[in-house]
Amino acid sequence: MTEQSGPRALVRHAPLAEDAGFDFAVMSDHYSPWLDAQAHSPYAWSVLGAVTQVTERLELMTYVTAPILRYHPAIVAQKAATIGLLSQDRFTLGLGAGENLNEHVVGRGWPSVGVRHEMLVEAVEIIRALSGGDRVDYAGEHFRVDAGKLWDVPARPVPIGIAVSGPGSTSRFAPLAETMIATDPSEALCRGWDSAGGGDRKVGQLPVSWGTDRDAAIERAHEQFRWFAGGWRVNADLPGPAGFAAATRFVRPEDVAENIPCGPDAEPIVDAVSSFRDAGFTDVALVQVGGDEHQDGFFEFSRRELLPRLRSLVG
Repeated sequence: MTEQSGPRALVRHAPLAEDAGFDFAVMSDHYSPWLDAQAHSPYAWSVLGAVTQVTERLELMTYVTAPILRYHPAIVAQKAATIGLLSQDRFTLGLGAGENLNEHVVGRGWPSVGVRHEMLVEAVEIIRALSGGDRVDYAGEHFRVDAGKLWDVPARPVPIGIAVSGPGSTSRFAPLAETMIATDPSEALCRGWDSAGGGDRKVGQLPVSWGTDRDAAIERAHEQFRWFAGGWRVNADLPGPAGFAAATRFVRPEDVAENIPCGPDAEPIVDAVSSFRDAGFTDVALVQVGGDEHQDGFFEFSRRELLPRLRSLVG
């Protein structure tokens, strides 16, 4: 999470994750942290460029980029193609309709969810059109492209993932993407994605707060990740860290511990990942809550105990 660590630390984490045995790494693309306690938010695309040069096999993905206000989709297409080349085809462009938290900074207001979805559809059309290296003119309701052309593109266009949260977004975006992105282990989402013609890959997200002291791990999760309790209908609209702090002021540490595996044991994490597998997901991104000082121990725990247990789930 770019909200939890500075750029040099994030670049350091990536090869450690690769050495520990992780198959892929996802990166949030934020202008602001969710809460002041997280205290970071470097530019994701600069970090990704560096990560491509310190890893060899680790798949990479933005999780997720919103190509609607802060970024024009033609620029996102250029960034994605560049990371695809630098990573030698290890990159997936994860897209979503964004959050007010990050997008309001450019001063264009915050559209309704219906308008945001319209903008995302146009953005995907533009990114797809540019990914082949052809000259593109585009005139939509929300975006225009005037003689756009990407001069450096991978031979294989960068695959696209799109974040969904319900039947409306699933049916709308499944035909446009190779990968589904979601935060809840919902079988209904997976069924809806498949029936709407989406790609086979489905990536879920699971926050965990690993640490040898369970009480300290719970406190850390409460301090830095209680924003997660609001759900995406709330999280998409709040304008800044102060809003998230106010909205979650009555969330207790024990409430967070009921939803986030905390402490030194692998079993709660394995059980939580199993719920994604049973729902039909193919991949799960684990978010270790906490900054740089909490990552090294988690990587060693993952190498020694967690990843062998998780791989046993799929034979």
